[in-house]
Amino acid sequence: MRPLALFTTLFLLSILSVIFSMASGSMPIGWHELLSAVHGDGQDLASRVVIDLRWPRTAAAFITGALLALAGGLMQVLLRNPLADPYVLGISGGAAVAALLMLLLGMGGFWLQGAAFTGALLSMLLVFGLSHGHGSWNISRLLLTGVVVAAGWGAAIGFLLALSPDQDLRGMLFWLMGDLSYATTPVGGFAILLAGLLMAVASGRSLNLLAHGELTAATLGVTIQPLRRLIYVLASLLTAAAVTSAGTIGFVGLIVPHLLRLQGVRDHRVLLPAAALLGGSLLVLADTLARTVIAPRQLPVGILTALIGVPVFLYLLYHGRERYGRNG
Repeated sequence: MRPLALFTTLFLLSILSVIFSMASGSMPIGWHELLSAVHGDGQDLASRVVIDLRWPRTAAAFITGALLALAGGLMQVLLRNPLADPYVLGISGGAAVAALLMLLLGMGGFWLQGAAFTGALLSMLLVFGLSHGHGSWNISRLLLTGVVVAAGWGAAIGFLLALSPDQDLRGMLFWLMGDLSYATTPVGGFAILLAGLLMAVASGRSLNLLAHGELTAATLGVTIQPLRRLIYVLASLLTAAAVTSAGTIGFVGLIVPHLLRLQGVRDHRVLLPAAALLGGSLLVLADTLARTVIAPRQLPVGILTALIGVPVFLYLLYHGRERYGRNG
C-alpha cells in the first residue's frame, strides 16, 4: 500500500473510532448532541458526558494505544524478532509493583501515576545495568536479563496481592489487566509520544538497516551501540508512559506492527507513525467495547485486547510465516 493511501486510511479509521467511542455508552449520544459538545455550545447533560467523561477516556485510550504500538515496533527492531513486545523486558512489571504499593497505601491519582512511571524507569535502569555488566552489551544478555527481572516483578506482584485487603483486590486486579476508568487527558503521554515519533522517524534509515542485521548496518555506516541504547531507552519511556495512563495492556504492541508488515510496510519511517495511528484506533475500539458490551458494568480493557489479539496473532502467524521467511 502506498504511504499516502495508508495514512489516509488510518486517519479516517482514527476519526471514526473516536466518534464511535464518544457516541457509545450507557447514555447514547446523537450526532446533534455530539456536534454541540465539540463546538462548545452545549450545556446539557449529554454535552457534559462527552466533555467531562468520554473525551478524556477516549484521548487516553488513543494515546496509550499509540505509545504501545510505537514501543512494540521499536522493540521488534531492537531484538530483530517479530514476537518482541513492549513488556518483554520487565518494564511493565516495575511499574505494576510501584503502582500496587501506592494502592496498598490508599493513594491514587498523581501518586499512582508518578509511582508507575518511576517504577518503569527504575526497572529500565535495572535491566540495562545488569545486562551490560562488566562485559559487552548484547541482545541475548538484554533479553535474558529482562525475562528474569520480569519474573521477579511477577513474584513481587503476587506477594503484594496476597497482602492486600479484600476490598482493595478488585481495583488492583483491574489495574493489572488494564483499566481506563479513571483516565484523564494524557498531556504528558502525548508529549512523550510526539517526541518519540520524531526521534524514531529521524532514525528511520538506521532502523531500516539494523532490521537487516548488525553487520549490514555497521558496514553501511550505522553506529550500532548508540542506536541500540536509543531504541531501548525510547521504547522503555513509551511503555512507562502507557502503563502510567492505563495499567498493563497486552497485545497492542505485538500485533499492530505485524498487521502493517503483512501489508508490505517495511520502511520504518512509514511503519512507526502508521503503527501509532493503528494502535491508537485499536485501543479506542477495544475500550469502547469494554465499557459497553455488558453495560452498565465494565470490563478491563486488557481482557478485550487479549480476546482480540490472541486469534488475530495466531491468524497472522499462520498466514504470514512464509512472507516473514522471505523478508526476514
